Amino acid sequence: GLMAFKGFLRTEFSDENIEFWLACEDYKNTKSNAKLTSKAKKIFEEFIDTHAPREVNLDSHTREVTSTNVLSPTHSTFDLAQKRIFGLMEKDSYPRFLRSQFYLDLSNPKKLNGVM
Repeated sequence: GLMAFKGFLRTEFSDENIEFWLACEDYKNTKSNAKLTSKAKKIFEEFIDTHAPREVNLDSHTREVTSTNVLSPTHSTFDLAQKRIFGLMEKDSYPRFLRSQFYLDLSNPKKLNGVM
Protein backbone atom coordinates (compact mmCIF):
# COMPACT_ATOMS: atom_id res chain seq x y z
CA GLY A 1 0.00 0.00 0.00
CA LEU A 2 2.36 2.73 1.22
CA MET A 3 5.18 1.65 -1.07
CA ALA A 4 2.83 1.65 -4.07
CA PHE A 5 1.55 5.13 -3.21
CA LYS A 6 5.12 6.40 -2.78
CA GLY A 7 6.03 4.88 -6.15
CA PHE A 8 3.08 6.58 -7.80
CA LEU A 9 3.99 9.94 -6.25
CA ARG A 10 7.55 9.55 -7.55
CA THR A 11 6.17 9.16 -11.08
CA GLU A 12 4.32 12.45 -10.58
CA PHE A 13 7.36 14.18 -9.06
CA SER A 14 5.41 14.86 -5.85
CA ASP A 15 6.77 12.31 -3.39
CA GLU A 16 7.94 15.13 -1.09
CA ASN A 17 4.44 15.18 0.43
CA ILE A 18 4.48 11.59 1.65
CA GLU A 19 8.14 11.87 2.64
CA PHE A 20 7.32 14.96 4.73
CA TRP A 21 4.34 13.21 6.32
CA LEU A 22 6.48 10.18 7.20
CA ALA A 23 9.26 12.41 8.59
CA CYS A 24 6.66 14.08 10.82
CA GLU A 25 5.44 10.70 12.06
CA ASP A 26 9.01 9.72 12.90
CA TYR A 27 9.56 13.10 14.56
CA LYS A 28 6.46 12.71 16.79
CA ASN A 29 7.76 9.33 17.94
CA THR A 30 11.15 10.73 18.99
CA LYS A 31 11.71 9.83 22.63
CA SER A 32 14.64 12.14 23.35
CA ASN A 33 13.88 15.84 23.69
CA ALA A 34 17.50 16.53 22.76
CA LYS A 35 16.94 14.89 19.36
CA LEU A 36 13.77 16.91 18.71
CA THR A 37 15.77 20.06 18.00
CA SER A 38 18.07 18.50 15.41
CA LYS A 39 15.22 16.57 13.75
CA ALA A 40 13.02 19.69 13.68
CA LYS A 41 15.80 21.66 12.02
CA LYS A 42 16.39 18.94 9.45
CA ILE A 43 12.69 18.60 8.55
CA PHE A 44 12.30 22.37 8.36
CA GLU A 45 15.34 22.80 6.09
CA GLU A 46 14.35 19.90 3.83
CA PHE A 47 10.61 20.50 3.47
CA ILE A 48 9.34 23.80 4.94
CA ASP A 49 11.91 26.54 4.42
CA THR A 50 11.43 28.70 1.35
CA HIS A 51 13.46 27.14 -1.46
CA ALA A 52 13.94 23.93 0.55
CA PRO A 53 15.19 21.11 -1.72
CA ARG A 54 11.93 19.17 -1.27
CA GLU A 55 9.64 22.06 -0.39
CA VAL A 56 6.03 21.08 0.29
CA ASN A 57 3.15 23.29 -0.79
CA LEU A 58 1.95 25.16 2.31
CA ASP A 59 -0.04 28.36 2.69
CA SER A 60 1.82 31.32 4.20
CA HIS A 61 0.00 31.11 7.56
CA THR A 62 0.93 27.44 8.05
CA ARG A 63 4.52 28.13 6.99
CA GLU A 64 4.77 31.03 9.49
CA VAL A 65 3.27 29.02 12.36
CA THR A 66 5.63 26.14 11.64
CA SER A 67 8.64 28.46 11.36
CA THR A 68 7.81 29.86 14.80
CA ASN A 69 7.25 26.38 16.26
CA VAL A 70 10.68 25.20 15.09
CA LEU A 71 12.33 27.82 17.31
CA SER A 72 11.12 25.91 20.41
CA PRO A 73 10.45 22.37 19.16
CA THR A 74 7.88 20.12 20.80
CA HIS A 75 6.31 16.88 19.61
CA SER A 76 3.56 18.95 17.95
CA THR A 77 5.85 21.35 16.05
CA PHE A 78 4.75 20.12 12.63
CA ASP A 79 1.15 19.13 13.40
CA LEU A 80 -0.51 21.94 11.44
CA ALA A 81 1.76 21.53 8.41
CA GLN A 82 1.37 17.74 8.50
CA LYS A 83 -2.41 18.11 8.65
CA ARG A 84 -2.37 20.44 5.62
CA ILE A 85 -0.20 18.09 3.57
CA PHE A 86 -2.34 15.11 4.54
CA GLY A 87 -5.37 17.06 3.34
CA LEU A 88 -3.67 17.77 0.01
CA MET A 89 -2.84 14.11 -0.49
CA GLU A 90 -6.31 13.00 0.62
CA LYS A 91 -8.12 15.36 -1.77
CA ASP A 92 -5.72 15.30 -4.71
CA SER A 93 -2.90 12.74 -4.90
CA TYR A 94 -4.65 9.73 -3.40
CA PRO A 95 -7.79 9.88 -5.58
CA ARG A 96 -5.52 10.23 -8.65
CA PHE A 97 -3.54 7.23 -7.42
CA LEU A 98 -6.72 5.14 -7.12
CA ARG A 99 -7.67 6.03 -10.72
CA SER A 100 -4.16 5.53 -12.10
CA GLN A 101 -3.03 2.68 -14.31
CA PHE A 102 -0.28 2.17 -11.73
CA TYR A 103 -2.89 1.25 -9.08
CA LEU A 104 -5.16 -0.63 -11.47
CA ASP A 105 -2.25 -2.85 -12.51
CA LEU A 106 -1.39 -3.55 -8.87
CA SER A 107 -4.97 -4.31 -7.92
CA ASN A 108 -5.42 -6.84 -10.72
CA PRO A 109 -3.60 -10.04 -9.61
CA LYS A 110 -4.11 -11.72 -12.99
CA LYS A 111 -2.31 -8.91 -14.75
CA LEU A 112 0.55 -9.00 -12.20
CA ASN A 113 1.05 -12.72 -12.82
CA GLY A 114 1.03 -12.28 -16.58
CA VAL A 115 -2.19 -14.27 -17.03
CA MET A 116 -3.98 -11.65 -19.16
